[in-house]
Amino acid sequence: MKFFVIGDEDTVLGFKLVGVEGRIVKTISESKEAFKIATAIPEVGIIIITEKIAGQIKAEVEKYIYEINLPLVIEIPDWEGPLPGRKSIAELVKSAVGIKI
Repeated sequence: MKFFVIGDEDTVLGFKLVGVEGRIVKTISESKEAFKIATAIPEVGIIIITEKIAGQIKAEVEKYIYEINLPLVIEIPDWEGPLPGRKSIAELVKSAVGIKI
């Protein structure tokens, strides 16, 4: 199972450093195309997408999440931090595993 990341340049390049394939997107049409490509790759089991990008293509992401089980779609904060009302990555990890990082 592979990961695929969709986001801004900093996020995608950071994940590429650890071997995760991805797409840098700047426009809504690029975001839609990247999401379409990611969902079409059979080996991809988890799609990581920044909250801002997911918000731009909310209809596509939600339709996919509710209709198809895999790949799993995970929204993460970008380099600017979480959107208002959302948890940071550290808070998400702490709530999932019970350890503060």
